[in-house]
Amino acid sequence: MSLFIDHVVITVTDINKSIHFYSNILGMELQEFLSTTDNVKRKSLKFGIQKINLHEASKPFKPHAYKPLPGTMDICFLSEKNVNDWIKIFDKFDIKIEDGPVIKTGANGTIKSIYVRDPDKNLIEISNQNY
Repeated sequence: MSLFIDHVVITVTDINKSIHFYSNILGMELQEFLSTTDNVKRKSLKFGIQKINLHEASKPFKPHAYKPLPGTMDICFLSEKNVNDWIKIFDKFDIKIEDGPVIKTGANGTIKSIYVRDPDKNLIEISNQNY
């Protein structure tokens, strides 16, 4: 297959709350870059070889999704860190586990998952393969 995910975009209500969640809690690296189309400084969250671009709902960058709205994403992150360790991290930050640990079917087989919500109520699944 010749397709891979380079980045996804999350539309957020409060960019600073999102940066805190994704960088301080999930451990992603905050990066800033200048857009090549309009020379505006943008923010992204890097993890592995992928990134999440952040678009503020009040001023989304163009082009954007047809209806860019906060809280409409449901995404699964595979983690090398054990799901049980993630539960401790989320407890430390007083983040409610919505579901799990539960066994689910991932892209490459069975995964063990927990579910939380980010500041915009996007559904965030953290999973382990080969658990």
